[in-house]
Amino acid sequence: MCSGSRVNKNYDYLLKFLLVGDSDVGKQEILNSFQDGSLESPFCSGSSPAAYKTTTVLLDGKKVKLQVWDTSGQGRFCTIIRSYSRGAQGILLVYDITNKWSFDGLDRWLQEVEEHAPGVPKVLIGNRLHLEFKRQVSVVDAEEYAIKHKMGFFEVSPLCNFNIMESFVELSRMALQRNGMERLWRYNKVLPLKELCCRAIVSHTTVYGIEQLPLPNNLKSYLKSYAMNRYSTQYRSLPTKFPSKKLKFLTPSDAANTSCATKKSCVIV
Repeated sequence: MCSGSRVNKNYDYLLKFLLVGDSDVGKQEILNSFQDGSLESPFCSGSSPAAYKTTTVLLDGKKVKLQVWDTSGQGRFCTIIRSYSRGAQGILLVYDITNKWSFDGLDRWLQEVEEHAPGVPKVLIGNRLHLEFKRQVSVVDAEEYAIKHKMGFFEVSPLCNFNIMESFVELSRMALQRNGMERLWRYNKVLPLKELCCRAIVSHTTVYGIEQLPLPNNLKSYLKSYAMNRYSTQYRSLPTKFPSKKLKFLTPSDAANTSCATKKSCVIV
C-alpha cells in the first residue's frame, strides 16, 4: 500500500486485490464491470494465466486506486496464487451461486491464500445473482461460511452492476483499517442517484408488482434483485431477543385497506 504524497500520482492509496476461485465462476465478468477501469498489465494476452485491471474508488474523501488481479482457476496455476498473493492487501473469494461445486471448492483456495498471505482481509463473493432462479448455493450457507472464516460477504451481479463496487469499497475499508487507518472504518457512503431511485420504487411496490411496471426487462431484473436483497437484509437485522417477531410486507391492496382513523396520528417512515 502506497501513500499518494509523492508527485505525479492522482490517488492517495494503492491497494492490490486478488480474485480467487474456480474457472468459469465469472471473475472476468467482475473485472469487465469496471466502467472506469483499464488493463495495465504487460501479461494480459489471451494465453496469460493472470492479468489485472485498475479502478479508483472514493473512500472517506480519499482516492483509493485498486489493482485487481484475476488468476485462472485451473489447478496448474496454483503457483500463480502463491506468487501474487504475497503482495496482496485483499482477497476476493469468488464462487458461482448456480454451481455448488464451485462453492465446495473454496476450501482449497482459502488454504492456498492462508498459507501464503495469512491475515489478509477477505470478502466472499457469490457471483451471478441475476440467475437467482438457478441457485444451488443458499444465502444462509454462504453467510455461515463467511462468518466461520471471518470474511465479508456479498452476492453480486455484473450483468446488473449490482453490489460490485460495494464489495470492493468494503474490502478497501478492511484493508486500510488493517494497516492503521482506523478512521476509515466509519461508514461514510454517499448514495448514488440509481440507489435512491431503486429505494423509492421498491418502497412503493412489491417484488411481484415490479413485473407490471412499464420498464425494460434488464431494469426489472435489477429492481427485483435489489428488492430481494433489501428484504432479506431487513429480516436478518431483527433483534435476536424477539425471535417471534417477523417482518410483514404489505401488498398494494393491503396498504389501500389500511386506515389511520383508529389511530391518534400517522407517522411516515
